[in-house]
Amino acid sequence: MTARGLLALLLLGSALGALADPITFSAESVQSSLAKDKERTILSGKAKVKTGSISIVADRIELFGKDFIYLDCSGSVVVIDTERQLRIETPLLYYDRSKKLARAQGPSLLQDDKNKLVLKAEWIESDGENEVTLAEVAVRIVKDKLACRAEYALYRRKENTLELSGSPSAYKEGDKYEASRILVNTETEDIQLQGEVKGSVSDKAKPAEGAADKGPGASPPAGGAGSPAAPPPGAPGAGTPAASGAGPSPASPPKPAAPGTGGGS
Repeated sequence: MTARGLLALLLLGSALGALADPITFSAESVQSSLAKDKERTILSGKAKVKTGSISIVADRIELFGKDFIYLDCSGSVVVIDTERQLRIETPLLYYDRSKKLARAQGPSLLQDDKNKLVLKAEWIESDGENEVTLAEVAVRIVKDKLACRAEYALYRRKENTLELSGSPSAYKEGDKYEASRILVNTETEDIQLQGEVKGSVSDKAKPAEGAADKGPGASPPAGGAGSPAAPPPGAPGAGTPAASGAGPSPASPPKPAAPGTGGGS
């Protein structure tokens, strides 16, 4: 770091120290402009910023605006809010330190460790002061046994409510729900459907214990149709049948002579 860069860091730290949340930062290189009303500092290479309970790591972070309250971050951005137990991962992030407002663009993820909820979307705006999150485009939400999809989502964290619109659907334990609008209680995972409603419920009933297998290839019960029972031992027809084309069957035994007939000595 050059002497000019070090001086810029010292001046920046002094300017930001007057804010409610002081800021600290580090990077491999720093570029600063301190012209009046055009103050701007660029952190490049393993850039890190910490302000209050929020830590931001990115390839590049640009600080600008009065008292450097705005941050433009790019390249593998990770935001961790230890106070609210939130984590954001995104390729691009805009952050307003005065409003605690984070806006993520591109394939982004918001992880709410407190409520065990994960939200993914192409655009996410998180209002830290009011604890309200807006998400748009290809929204996916997972919480325990519940999974939701929509084009738009409004997550009110304090109220434990999730509003889904734009072809929303919800999946829970094999059941699927679709409606014009879906409301979810993220604490109880209760689902409320509004508008045109569709759904499918899986059959969770299990076959009774000991029930016969009805699937393909199952053997028919003994004596059932299509499978004649084997004759008992000694019955006519018992034993191995003669092969096709075999010789004549044995002659029947001679009948005994009637009493008083036939020759005798």
